[in-house]
Amino acid sequence: MKQIAIIGASYLQLPLIETAKRMGLKTHVFAWAAQDVGESAADVFYPISIVETDKILKTCQEIGIDAICSIGSDLAMRTVNEVAAKMGLPANSLEATRRSTDKHRMRQAFEQNGDPSVKSILVSSVSDLEGVALTYPIIVKPLDRSGSRGITKLMDPTGLEQAIEHAKEQGFVKQALVEEFAEGKEYSVECLSVNGKHTMLAITEKFTTGAPGFIETGHLEPSDLSPEQQKTVEQVVFHALDSLQLTTGASHTEIKIDADGSIRIIEIGGRMGGDFIGSDLVQLTTGIDFVKAVISCALGETPDLSKQESYGAAGVRFIFGPRDVEAFERVQADHPEYLVRWDIQNSLEAVHDSSDRHGYFLMKADCREALMPYLPEVVK
Repeated sequence: MKQIAIIGASYLQLPLIETAKRMGLKTHVFAWAAQDVGESAADVFYPISIVETDKILKTCQEIGIDAICSIGSDLAMRTVNEVAAKMGLPANSLEATRRSTDKHRMRQAFEQNGDPSVKSILVSSVSDLEGVALTYPIIVKPLDRSGSRGITKLMDPTGLEQAIEHAKEQGFVKQALVEEFAEGKEYSVECLSVNGKHTMLAITEKFTTGAPGFIETGHLEPSDLSPEQQKTVEQVVFHALDSLQLTTGASHTEIKIDADGSIRIIEIGGRMGGDFIGSDLVQLTTGIDFVKAVISCALGETPDLSKQESYGAAGVRFIFGPRDVEAFERVQADHPEYLVRWDIQNSLEAVHDSSDRHGYFLMKADCREALMPYLPEVVK
């Protein structure tokens, strides 16, 4: 029996653990012991933090693992790729890891290679911006976090120092990025790379809270982009993946497209998108088992990426408050057959980032228009 190491034990990793088991693999899961769902789902669980790379490496060498992977976590991918490099297993290089998990290195790579990204300044404090002319609005974000953590949009200099300190508090590296704000509609792009050859699997239309936190309120596939626009997006994203030297496994690219059709790359993660995008929406809309494909890549095998025609649409809406619960109840009353899965908690707590949301409901229908009435309103 082949053996796979999985880094992380949260709900994000559960599809990975379950899929690996269905593929006949023995799962070895590493994470800080916190009674997460992956601890009990794993064949073997090791209470080792995902950042304790040396301990994980030693254990993986003792086990003699055949593959190592993770989904939905930039932090976990650092450990995945370092262990893989030292054990001669398929993964992205350490340089690709640095470029795809450090947003400043990412911006530098994009600038050097002519990718359409945003202007960005690395700061440790507000004093680093003395003498720098900023064009507002701007975004302040942590150097090394995802999930909408620590992001602030500013229309003028008021609150700039507080925004920088907030971003630093949310990050592991105590620095922040001050960036120009890219106008346009938000999308994300899921790709899989094998030996440097990229395949675009899906483009996801994103719904967010807008400023100040830009927390995702929902996702929809397929997007509203025309075939011509999709081809342009594919060309831009593939070029950017090459700039980051991402050659193996999943990638999640966030972009904005303005009214003139201009594309700006917000950021790229060398891992599958979270929020049920990679684990559910891609398969529901294309027939491709993205999670299984990621495991196949980690094993050094050729993944099955054959799409099925007319596979329909799928969407997810997250629970922030009563309006989202009302939308779920409308689906139950109008079209219960649309509902795939849901988990809704009764909570009045404020939502500060994607980890605070109070649940979700996942839907599938024949076309995107059928799901639109049950998705969040677009923030203007």
